[in-house]
Amino acid sequence: MGIDWDSGAATFDEEPDHGLRDPGVRRAWAARLRSWLPARPGDVLDLGCGTGSLSLLAAEQGHRVTGVDLSPAMLELARTKLAGRDARFLAGDAGAPPVGGRRFDTVLVRHVLWTLPDPGRVLAHWRELLRPGGRLVLVEGVWGSVTPVGIPAGRLTAHLAPLGGHVRVERLSDDPSLWGKEVDDERYAVVALPAHPPVPTPAGP
Repeated sequence: MGIDWDSGAATFDEEPDHGLRDPGVRRAWAARLRSWLPARPGDVLDLGCGTGSLSLLAAEQGHRVTGVDLSPAMLELARTKLAGRDARFLAGDAGAPPVGGRRFDTVLVRHVLWTLPDPGRVLAHWRELLRPGGRLVLVEGVWGSVTPVGIPAGRLTAHLAPLGGHVRVERLSDDPSLWGKEVDDERYAVVALPAHPPVPTPAGP
């Protein structure tokens, strides 16, 4: 996409839904996140974590967080924001995160999938990063009226269909407390509990 996230890091949190500095916006996101994440503390992989605002909310709710972002400047802000928390941050591509063989209870992704060139392939890879019973929490939308960008909910759920399991779509456009203002574009969250890929059967003698 050619977006220079480093140059925008210093002002990124000025958007109400980025920095979550307004107490009402912060409470609104915390409540949504609590409803999307597992009730029991677990391992959350926050991809395209930016300055770590959602990572911080997840950590405050007792989860162990690993954040991944391409921007060193964003990661530095995230590390500062979560200093002393059970969290670590890694530089890398959200589409192919550098987590080795680690597995997670939740892969959390906000406003990132639309920037990636092959969403179906990426979603299949993210499914492989989940433990059995794990979930994908995807916050996306379509923004702008003249030259809209993003990914509609219908297209995202179509990409998830081959993964099987259960998919729930939650409309977010109608809740101004999340954005600090009224919005009229498409904003939504998808919570997907994909079927776990079968373990290959060893070949016989």
